[in-house]
Amino acid sequence: MITPEYCVAMARYNAWQNRQLKAAFEALPAAELTKNRKAFFGSLLGTANHLLWGDLMWMSRFDGGTAPEGGIGGSTGLCETGLAWSVERFRADARILLWAEGLHAVDLVGDLTWWSGALGREMRKPRSLCVVHMFNHQTHHRGQIHAMLTAAGAVAPVSDLPFMPEDGPWL
Repeated sequence: MITPEYCVAMARYNAWQNRQLKAAFEALPAAELTKNRKAFFGSLLGTANHLLWGDLMWMSRFDGGTAPEGGIGGSTGLCETGLAWSVERFRADARILLWAEGLHAVDLVGDLTWWSGALGREMRKPRSLCVVHMFNHQTHHRGQIHAMLTAAGAVAPVSDLPFMPEDGPWL
């Protein structure tokens, strides 16, 4: 279904997008980050926090590392400020990139089994599907953030994959 090269490309894309979001967030007053914009996860920061929480949860399943505390309901409060979010986002992006760069084709085959707090039961799905889901989930929520930034009158980042720099910097 996917290759290690795909994972590296998506990890780089993720880091590139999040660097741009960091810059966009820094250009906004703090109140604009936490303003309820009636999005699914409320605010810009709430949505960014949920996305970070989801990445950390999936990475814990892929690399066996630390998972975030709490469930989806508390994911919007993961970081209280834009600055705290940017620090944790940088760490998560480095974790994702290092993981992707270390993948071999065999690491993407077989099933992944995990406990889903959202569904309250054990899940079992193809590992490659779960990896694709993590990257798709990122794109989905960054699209929401892009729309909220635009509605707030901010300059939203370039998100087109073909326009990603070929040589980084990724983090």
